[in-house]
Amino acid sequence: MRDIIYADNAATTPILPEVLDAMMPFMKEDYGNASSIYSFGRKCRSKIEECREIIANCLKAKPKEIYFTSGGSESNNWAVKKGIEIRQEIKGGFLTSCIEHHSVLNCAKVLENNGHDVYYTKVCKDGIIDFEDFNKNINNAKLVSIIFVNNEIGAVQPIEEIANICKKHGILFHTDAVQAVGHIDIDIKKLNVDMLSFSSHKFNGPKGIGGLYIEENVKIGAFMDGGSQEKKLRAGTENVAAIVGMTKALEISIKNMEKENEKLNKFQEYIVTNLLKIKKSKLNGNINKKIPNILNFSFEGIEGEGIVLHLDNNKIMASTGSACTSESLEPSHVLLSIGVGASLAHSSVRLSLGVNNTFEEVKYIVSKINEIVKKLRKMSPVWNDEI
Repeated sequence: MRDIIYADNAATTPILPEVLDAMMPFMKEDYGNASSIYSFGRKCRSKIEECREIIANCLKAKPKEIYFTSGGSESNNWAVKKGIEIRQEIKGGFLTSCIEHHSVLNCAKVLENNGHDVYYTKVCKDGIIDFEDFNKNINNAKLVSIIFVNNEIGAVQPIEEIANICKKHGILFHTDAVQAVGHIDIDIKKLNVDMLSFSSHKFNGPKGIGGLYIEENVKIGAFMDGGSQEKKLRAGTENVAAIVGMTKALEISIKNMEKENEKLNKFQEYIVTNLLKIKKSKLNGNINKKIPNILNFSFEGIEGEGIVLHLDNNKIMASTGSACTSESLEPSHVLLSIGVGASLAHSSVRLSLGVNNTFEEVKYIVSKINEIVKKLRKMSPVWNDEI
């Protein structure tokens, strides 16, 4: 077993050796600026377009519909802020869910501050959107953004169904697919979405690179001003090495997806079966409506931060939820939205597994959580073993 057991893959994933190998030539020898007209630059330009085609094929899109960004947060900001802007002449506001990643929720706040109407659809206890509430608000919207896979509980939204409702009403639809791409088979044309965000470091590629799919008929404005890169829509010298790394990582993820998900389903079954044996423990979300690599548990009577720190002392890296809010003392907005009380939400821990995890590690994690929960409950002033 490794010295450190990493179980926070929803926050970021380790870069694969093959990915790093693919990147190295574009950091050492072929480091030219892809916008330069001489051969050294043209070679990099050619590689970028080759990568664009591969990624498009992986997602079943067209190469001209793939735009490179710095990652999921930039892609979400671009889709939401410019998606509203291009429809400014159309009546309506922005509709999203109450369990989105903060890169979407904070965009919603900006839109509200700028005078736009914003609506937040409710979700059910399983983390899936409440369609009755969604349909109540759909006529108020001109842009909808719904997360594909929730980063805290792993809930998988029926994106194709949501997209079809939006299309029926003539509404622009975006999905934050950062936790989905590389883990779920994506057929963008079948999904019927207008825009889709993805990020390399969630599927074992490098950090600082991601992308936004924009359907060819969606004429969205530039998010970054400057040079003419990305068809004048996203300025900035391209990070060729990172683009190459992301492409390689996505190819590997898709090639190994079936086998990897089979492994993760076994891990999930073992973890859920054994952790739910702990008194007053709770799996947040529905095991039948979620991705297998993200598991979120609450353990009544103790603090999630305490569990995470004790896991760290045992060389296990986990989290209480989104890395973007790790310094916040507020309970998870996702858990509150699915009906978990504030006290129980504070007692949650997220385990997110990946390609490097083994069954031996999974068993060790479960055994340590059992020990830690018992230890912390003995120290807790609010826990009563007779409950």
